[in-house]
Amino acid sequence: MANGNKKKSKKKLIIFGGIGVLILLLVIVVIAQGGKEEIIPVTTEKVQKRTITQTVTATGNINSEFQVIITPEVTGEIVAIAVKDGDFVKKGQLLFKIKADTYLAAKERAEASLLSAKASLSMSKAELDKITADYKRVQEMHTKKLASDAELETAKSSYLSAQARYESSLAGVQQMEAALREAKEQLNKTTIVSPMDGTVTALNVEVGERVLGSGFTQGTNVMTISDLKSMEATVEVDENDIPNVTLGDTARVKVDAFGNKIFVGIVSEIGNSAITSALGTQEQVVNFQVKIRILDQDNKLRPGMSCNSTIETETRQNVISVPIQSVTARSDFKEEESDDGELKVVNGKKKQEDEIKELVFIIKEGKAVTKNVETGISDDNYIEIIKGLNGDEEVVSGSYKAISRELKEGSLVTKEDKNKKKFEK
Repeated sequence: MANGNKKKSKKKLIIFGGIGVLILLLVIVVIAQGGKEEIIPVTTEKVQKRTITQTVTATGNINSEFQVIITPEVTGEIVAIAVKDGDFVKKGQLLFKIKADTYLAAKERAEASLLSAKASLSMSKAELDKITADYKRVQEMHTKKLASDAELETAKSSYLSAQARYESSLAGVQQMEAALREAKEQLNKTTIVSPMDGTVTALNVEVGERVLGSGFTQGTNVMTISDLKSMEATVEVDENDIPNVTLGDTARVKVDAFGNKIFVGIVSEIGNSAITSALGTQEQVVNFQVKIRILDQDNKLRPGMSCNSTIETETRQNVISVPIQSVTARSDFKEEESDDGELKVVNGKKKQEDEIKELVFIIKEGKAVTKNVETGISDDNYIEIIKGLNGDEEVVSGSYKAISRELKEGSLVTKEDKNKKKFEK
C-alpha cells in the first residue's frame, strides 16, 4: 500500500514539473518576442508630377435656359386650346381663348358711356359759346358806360361757370375713353398668343376649366413654352464647395436618360441665396443653386431630366503629388494628463493648443520617416504637395490603418504588392 502511494506521488511530481517547465518556456518565448519590434506591412508609391484638376460634384435637373410660364391676365372659362403638349409654336401664334362674353359687355358699356359723355361735352360747348358771346357783349357795353359793374360781374360769373362745366365734360370724355381702352384691352386678353418661339413643354388645363387671372393673384399656370435649343443644368452645390465655383468654370454633365454620354457646359449663374432643407434638425443641409449652360446640343434634352455634374474649379499642371490616402494629420505634441486630471504642459504647450500638422511617411532603408507637408488642391485620387517633398521620394500609400494609426517615426516596414488584397481598415 505504501509503495502505491509513493508511485502516485512520483507521478504527480513529474506532471507538475512538466507543466512548470512548459510555462517557463512560454514565458521565455513571450519575453523574447516582446523584445522584437513589429514589422508593419505597407504599400508604397513613387512621388510624381501630375496635372491635378479640382472638381465639385452636384446633382440637379435639366431646364430650358429660356422659358415662359403662361398665366392669363383675366379670369374666365377656357373655351379653346389651339396647341398640345410637345407642339412647336411661333411668336404671336394662338395658344388658347377665354370666354369673352363678360369682357365684351364691359366694352359695349364703355362705348355707350363714351357716347353719353361726348353728348354732354357738346352741350357744354354750346352753352359755353353762348355765354362767352354774352360776356363779351357786356364787356363792350360796360366800356361805353351802358352796363353797370353788377351786370359785368354777373356775366363774368356765368362765363366762368360755363367754362368749368365744359372742362368737366371734357374730363368725363377723357375718362370714358380710358375706360373704353381698358375694356378693349381686357377683351383682347381673352385671346392668348405665344410670346416667343419655342416648344410647349407643359400643358396643365383642359377646355372648360376655369382659370384665374394674374391681376390680383398669382394666376393659373396654364402652360409652359421653352426654347429647347438652349438648355441648362440647374444643380445644388454644397455650401462648403460654393466658394470654389466661379463663373465660366467648365462643367461636365451626365444626364441619366443618356447613359454615359457627357455634355460639356460652363457655369453661367451662381445663386446668392441659400437653399436650406431640414432646417433646425441634425440633417440640415445648406446648398446654393448653380446654373450650367449646356454647349453640346446633339441630343434631345428635355426639361426635368435628372443629371449629375462635375464642375472643374481649378487645374494645376506639372505639380508634385501623392495619393490622397498618403496624407495624414498628426499632432506634434503628446497628450498627457497629470494624476489629478489637469493638462500637463508638454514641449511648452498644453494639450488643447497642440498643433495638428499634415504629414506623409516615406521609406528609407526599410523604415518609415515622417515628412511634414503643405497640401494644395486635389482630385479624386491625388493631392498636390506644395512644400515638403522634392518629387523623388517613395511614400506609403496603404494601408489606411497603417498610415492613420500604426506608423510612426522609425517604424520598421515591409513593402507589399499593392495589387494584393487590400489591408483591413
